[in-house]
Amino acid sequence: MTVSNSSLQILAADEVLAQFKALRSRQPVKYWAFYSSQLGGVVTDPALMVIPFDDHIVHRGHGIFDTAGLVDGKIYDLEAHLDRFLLSAERSKLRLPGSREEIRDIIVKTTAVSGQRDGSIRYWLSSGPGSLELSPAAGAEPGFFVMVFAGLSYPERWYTEGLRVMTTTYPIKAPLYAITKATNYLPNVLMQMEAKEAGFDNGVFIDAVGHVGESSNMNVAFVTADAVLAHPKFDHILSGCTSLRLLELAHVLRDQGVLKGIEIRDIPVADARASREMLLLGSSVKVAPIVQWDAQVIGDGRPGPIARALLRLLEEDMRKGDRLIDVPY
Repeated sequence: MTVSNSSLQILAADEVLAQFKALRSRQPVKYWAFYSSQLGGVVTDPALMVIPFDDHIVHRGHGIFDTAGLVDGKIYDLEAHLDRFLLSAERSKLRLPGSREEIRDIIVKTTAVSGQRDGSIRYWLSSGPGSLELSPAAGAEPGFFVMVFAGLSYPERWYTEGLRVMTTTYPIKAPLYAITKATNYLPNVLMQMEAKEAGFDNGVFIDAVGHVGESSNMNVAFVTADAVLAHPKFDHILSGCTSLRLLELAHVLRDQGVLKGIEIRDIPVADARASREMLLLGSSVKVAPIVQWDAQVIGDGRPGPIARALLRLLEEDMRKGDRLIDVPY
């Protein structure tokens, strides 16, 4: 909305809250519970789910995050996500607000407050508010935030028909930033926008020597012509918790003779384009088949059997596996 200087208002606290409520009423948000260490508790009204404008995570992107799935009243694979969260904190020189056990407890209890049994749990760590300088403010306390929300969703056709991806024109992140789950996702955002503007569903990074990297917020993997599941090395891309788990679950398919092998290696673009199947992997998308990369059709241009088999294994693991944490509702 455009306003003139003469119409600017100085708002009182109750007017600010009313404006926040009006904003949220116009948005189709499904945010159910939000914990803030700065508030010292949980709020369930989306209008109150805010952090200070001068928090370093806002104006400098100095923050990290991670996301765990909530399935049928249980949190899936939280320990693996916390492992990555703590590594990202160390790489980002962020001080933790408490022990790992305390952080884990806050995540579980915030989920219980939400009352929801299915969705996603995203949590952030920042160096805190206090100035607009490049370095964190002196004496700033780290901010820890937890959000229980509906999760990200993708079109059903991604699974029934497959996705189309393009090679992005944007350069891949430097390894330090790629392996850190930081909040600065500008290259990822630009890649996704570029792909959609060009009529594709997503993009793929290629590194400087012509090896496959990752997608916008997901990993990619391939099934070779001789039935080997191949995944790019994790030294210059994010260690996707879903990818790592699927590489373990895929041993079932290898033992059944469906796969000949499982490899984590550098994958040249030419080899990748000649693959039998191409897969998009992530905690929200799970396993989605890619049927076209630029002008190249992957395999026979239809979702393949390995994609379907891996999706079944993952969904079973998310409901009945040994990586589930009960939520005390």
